[in-house]
Order: sequence, then C-alpha cells, then structure tokens
Amino acid sequence: MIEFSINDEIKRIFPDIQVGILTGDVENSTHNENLWSEIDKECEAIRESFDMESIRAFPPITAGKNAYRSLGKDPNRYRISSEALLRRIAKGRSLYQIHSLVDALNLVSIRTGVTIGGFDLTKVIGPVSLGIGKENEEFEAIGRGQLNIHRLPVYRDQSGAIGSPTSDCTRTMLHADTGTFLMIITGFYGSQWISETLEELKKVLEKHVSGRNFDVLPLPLQS
Repeated sequence: MIEFSINDEIKRIFPDIQVGILTGDVENSTHNENLWSEIDKECEAIRESFDMESIRAFPPITAGKNAYRSLGKDPNRYRISSEALLRRIAKGRSLYQIHSLVDALNLVSIRTGVTIGGFDLTKVIGPVSLGIGKENEEFEAIGRGQLNIHRLPVYRDQSGAIGSPTSDCTRTMLHADTGTFLMIITGFYGSQWISETLEELKKVLEKHVSGRNFDVLPLPLQS
C-alpha cells in the first residue's frame, strides 16, 4: 500500500479531514458496452431527479463547495469534479467516453456525488500527501491546460502535484493501458461517504474492468 499523509496546514482548517485510498489491478479496455449501458441508465435517472439547485443541495456537493470556500477558493469557478459531471448530465449532455477505467470511476462519482481522484500508480513517485496549493503553483490538468491550484486541496507525490478534487494532472493520469491504479477520496468533514464509495468502487471495478488485488487504506487515516 502506498504511503499517504495529510499536511498540518490543511488539518488546521479541517480538523476532521479523512482520506480514503484504494489501489488495485485492472484489465482496462477502450470501451465496455455493459458499462456504458449502466452509465446511460444512471444518467437518465439523474436527469429525472436533479436540476442545478438540487445538485448544489446534494450533501457531498455541498460539503465540497463549503470546503473550497473555507480555503478561499470560489467553488463556482473551480468546481469539484463530481459536481461538474452531474451538471453536465442535468443539462442533457452525455459523459465523455474516455476508456473503461475512467468511465467506471465516473459512474461511481455520479452515482454517489463523491469526487474521486484517479491515478496510474506506476507514474506516482514515492509517498503521496494532501495539502494546499501554493501561490503561483499550477499543473497541466486533464482537458483544462494549466490549472492554477493556489488554495486548492492538492495531492502531491515526490515530484509535485498530481491532482486536486477539481482535476487531475496529466503526468499521473489513467491511460487505456493502465494496469495498476490509485484512487483517492477526500472527506473534508470526516469519513462520511468514504467507506460506501470505496465499496461501490470495488464492486464496479471488479464487474467492468476485472478489478482485483484491492488494497484499502484503513480509516481513520493515521497521518
């Protein structure tokens, strides 16, 4: 299991912060018809149940937005990824088809409302920590170009930032040929939703990308 720690700076702002970590192996593919049938059904249910107001009121989304405000970051300009996905669906747009591992991660995220960071574990260098973005700090974000991560929650390895709840970094992103993954869930106000989301992740990954050899960092995280 990868080593993970939470920096004191972010713990002072969120004394109850918890992190869920899942690693494992998969057999990835460019497309999985059964997975996309499940995604389409989930999207249809979301369109019937959610509008912009109810997305904002969805407890995991509200928690993420409140956390960003506490850090001094505008949550309407820098949205957590689960909110961005749900808003896209509620507007009648389809999810992007990336590859089966990312598609499975997105399915769990829209189903739970929880933001999940996904990384190719072979690209991650050394221990990982959670902290706060520094002034003038940025990284090449997936599909976004250079992202200003000042005051954002940031995951880092020994070479620098690898992602945030808004977007992940291209350096450690999941690829179609990824065989070993790291997934991170952050609970700014405690472990609520983490265990349930980790269990849903394992179930979906096992079903659609032959997920196996799972290792879950136990809660509460000792940092």
